[in-house]
Amino acid sequence: MTIIRSSSAVLIVVMIISSLASTVVLSNLITNLVYATTSLSQSIQHSQEKLQSEIVNEVQQTINQTINDINNNNSGANNQTNDSEIQNSNTLPKSNQTLSVLDNKSSQKIRVGDIDIAYKQFGKGDPILMIPGFSMTMEMWGSILNDLAKNHTVVIFDNRGIGETTSGTKTFSMSQFVNDTVGLIDVLGIKKPIDVLGLSLGGMIAQELALSNPEKINHLVLVASSCGGPNSLPPQLSPIDLQKMQTGTANKTLFLHALFPDDWIRENMDQINRTFVFPQVAQENLLKYGEALSHWEGTCNRLSSVDKPVLVVTGTEDITSPPINSLKIAEKIPGAWLIQMHDGGHGVMQQYPETFNNIMETFLSIT
Repeated sequence: MTIIRSSSAVLIVVMIISSLASTVVLSNLITNLVYATTSLSQSIQHSQEKLQSEIVNEVQQTINQTINDINNNNSGANNQTNDSEIQNSNTLPKSNQTLSVLDNKSSQKIRVGDIDIAYKQFGKGDPILMIPGFSMTMEMWGSILNDLAKNHTVVIFDNRGIGETTSGTKTFSMSQFVNDTVGLIDVLGIKKPIDVLGLSLGGMIAQELALSNPEKINHLVLVASSCGGPNSLPPQLSPIDLQKMQTGTANKTLFLHALFPDDWIRENMDQINRTFVFPQVAQENLLKYGEALSHWEGTCNRLSSVDKPVLVVTGTEDITSPPINSLKIAEKIPGAWLIQMHDGGHGVMQQYPETFNNIMETFLSIT
């Protein structure tokens, strides 16, 4: 069964994090959490009862089945949660589990155009390419890789001028980042359409990839991203803090504040100190990325032509790419899924890896 993908429908699912293994608890809350409507403005104006009457039967059946599948996979979770239970779920995985899939996996380099791209490939199953965010290196994806590798051949890499990938001689631009990504797919010999996950800046690159090379895309997952342009909301940081983030001069405290809600940081500082990887990137290259973004016109006015299954994920407390940016993306892409994760920040994948993986696997399996 697949979800009907109309030109105007937007599926919005708000996920609640529970206490056991970040289980998605929806079975008793479906009428409060799931909406399918013709526009985001209507979802605000209409009553819940009217919204529910507009849900297409096939979509509703698929949602019910999805919820049952998730809950069955997490048997033993209690559907009744309280504030303390939710708070207790806001923890990183144990440090001995973090990045274990990469412990003995060395990066490789492959020539793509004018650069040598550093990458790692591991796991089994259909391939999924993960495009990293601004200043993000391969080692920063976190424990989500452990779950992904069970069902997918995962390809992670460093963008141009980041981590172990060389800077090359060509001008940094969004179109060049797309060319780099297409070149990597081709040189790796991936012939069939591939699932692509883009985080933040990586989500912007993924959007351009889907628009310019749709034949390369199977599914598209956009996390904490934006379609750019004048109507997108910029990071909710002070000008000074934003400048520090963009130039690589931010200290650890500011960097974490840009990624995670402050309460969550306080509750998980011990695990952060033991497991989180902070990037080390040349300031010159970060400035080049900032310049590239300043010249990017965005995709907002072109996204209606995307005809691939798209999952859009945002954290409700993201201050680096505020949730409204993800709502704009989902509203413009026909049939897109929009997931808002309660208390999630820009680093929502690192906060709730098990839940994120459950959501994405469900999306990939039924679209």
